[in-house]
Amino acid sequence: MNHLSINIKGSLHHFHKPWVMGILNVTPDSFFAESRTIETDDIRRRIDDLISQGADIIDIGGYSSRPGAPEVSADEEYSRLARGLEAIRKYHPDTLISVDTFRADVARRCVSDWEADIINDISGGNLDAEMWPTVAELQVPYILMHMRGTPSSMQSLCDYNDVTADVIRDLAFKIDAMHQLGIADIIVDPGFGFAKDINQNYQLMAELDQFKQLNTPLLVGISRKSMIYRPLDITPQTAINGTTVLNTFALLHGANILRVHDVKEAVEAVKIIDLIKQNTP
Repeated sequence: MNHLSINIKGSLHHFHKPWVMGILNVTPDSFFAESRTIETDDIRRRIDDLISQGADIIDIGGYSSRPGAPEVSADEEYSRLARGLEAIRKYHPDTLISVDTFRADVARRCVSDWEADIINDISGGNLDAEMWPTVAELQVPYILMHMRGTPSSMQSLCDYNDVTADVIRDLAFKIDAMHQLGIADIIVDPGFGFAKDINQNYQLMAELDQFKQLNTPLLVGISRKSMIYRPLDITPQTAINGTTVLNTFALLHGANILRVHDVKEAVEAVKIIDLIKQNTP
């Protein structure tokens, strides 16, 4: 049995069963068009859908990290996030929320103004030197993702000796540094699609078991990404089947959280894999 856990506002949350994290993009330009919400009614409808389909947590982002996405100011990012956070707290006040931002000030405002539960930083602290001290002060769990460079430069930074070993080494170094700052609750994300080419993404997936050595909960976010739709010569809109295949593999190899656009399908995968594990002699 998996005994990993995180402390959220003084309450211990165990990963006896994997969580499904539903994506709420309060942006006009995320790579998967159907996930974009800007207007208040669309935001509320999306939140209702995620929760009714069984999301354990909602991950809200106001800054698209796709290559070529336009720059968004910190104030604009916070303004977008606040629209989503307000809707969640008003209509579903007990829902766990992670905020997808690499900016320390935005993270601070989301926690102090809206009681956001977790900070999800795609840069792993690389893009804002104040992020880790801020998380240490706020005492919220932190999702540490592996990325090199920035969203606009990352795909030119895919040179590794051994992608899995190099990513784990980088994450382990950062986990140690964060522990020294007093950050206890860390979730790791290998960063599929961020400074990795397609074959490197699949090597990471094939060797996902190796991330268990970090002794932290593991988040896998591959939903409708190019590592699925490019090899299959399809589009993000038609990549749900490939997403479910990879999510299923991830669940069998140690994933504790699936970050997805399609909650219903991920919840079904979690239930079926759980049945297999319960009935394994």
